[in-house]
Amino acid sequence: MTLPRSRIHANQIGGLASAIAEVGMLNYPADASLHHFFREHPEMGQQDRAFIAEGTFAYLRRRRSLEALAESNDARKLALAVAVRDFHASVRDIEGALNMAESVWLSAFKSRLHTPLSPAVEADLPDWLWERLGEVYGDDRASFAKAWQSPAPLDLRVNPMSASRDDVLAQLRADDIDAAATPYSPLGIRVQGRPQLSRHPLVADGRVEVQDEGSQLIGYAVAPRRGEMVADFCAGAGGKTLLLGALMRSSGRLYAFDVVDKRLANLKPRLSRSGLSNVHPQLLTSERDPKVKRLAGKLDRVLVDAPCTGFGTLRRNPDLKWRQTGKDLSELTVKQAAILASAATLVKPGGRLVYATCSVLPEENDAIVDAFLASHPQFAEGDVAAEFARAKIGLDTGARLRTSPQREGCDGFFAAILERAK
Repeated sequence: MTLPRSRIHANQIGGLASAIAEVGMLNYPADASLHHFFREHPEMGQQDRAFIAEGTFAYLRRRRSLEALAESNDARKLALAVAVRDFHASVRDIEGALNMAESVWLSAFKSRLHTPLSPAVEADLPDWLWERLGEVYGDDRASFAKAWQSPAPLDLRVNPMSASRDDVLAQLRADDIDAAATPYSPLGIRVQGRPQLSRHPLVADGRVEVQDEGSQLIGYAVAPRRGEMVADFCAGAGGKTLLLGALMRSSGRLYAFDVVDKRLANLKPRLSRSGLSNVHPQLLTSERDPKVKRLAGKLDRVLVDAPCTGFGTLRRNPDLKWRQTGKDLSELTVKQAAILASAATLVKPGGRLVYATCSVLPEENDAIVDAFLASHPQFAEGDVAAEFARAKIGLDTGARLRTSPQREGCDGFFAAILERAK
């Protein structure tokens, strides 16, 4: 992040230190903790909030190496360290925020910036995850770690029900927003920088949604058709649901299932803006809810965007690597297998089931799919690359979709197509 040096003031350093202290406890997801922090400090202006938000996430991305070089986990020192290392401020730039002892400490910190660190600390990953990545990816794990140390770009998805990508690009550029078409998703736009788009007319009227390009590609693997019966089995706030509904041209029937009412509540305003009339949110008590049983064998397409570690999204959600453990991973894989098996009961003969995660770990991806296929002989694996070719998406992923920030430039996603025999 590059900030005008004149804007790094004592109150910003103090605010960043307070935010690091609160968010760094890892009691809640980082975005929720930061939202609570800003709600408790309504006096902060937009520039201060931007500095604090970017600084907090910079700290979370590089937390392990930052604390090692700072030789401290004191929030005030870590805020100063972020300003110097990640925002490239000099000691002189922030001297108005420093006392004598802090000036001495910060000079010593700068002298340690090139101190050799252990590989896992340098990679800003917990030991167990660094070791697991090495087992899976070998020397390529370093490229994952490096990619996760930088912020993700802002990706948008055009709503084809109300706009074309060319028209949206033209309006963004007319508003001096640096934007270009994403390389793979036919509806994707990548925006440079951090423009404030939450109140932009394109967002306010539903012509665009914020959605990573990798997430968009999942919808094209599902490839729903007009008039079909479809379910997004773990809909969450509905990003993929809205894409599926648009690909269906608002025809047929699309169920948005989730077990958390708050997530479905967050879908409602987005759904209202989208102009879709074929989406039906449904709250489930569990994957074995009676609503699921009533639809057994009736659906043409089912998407299982399974709850997972989220390690493919560490550029956006860096707190996940500090909040998740190997034990959490083991518990998630049990849940993933159960959800996939339940969702499979919805698929009619000749129908399609897509299993997806935003993880890069095989125990959440290939292992789940392989075990499912072994125990469900009525299903056979489809080919994501062939589906993308039909959609004129120039990405040869092989039979299973795998994206990564260092290769495709989007978040790390996995998807497999499972076809039920007729």
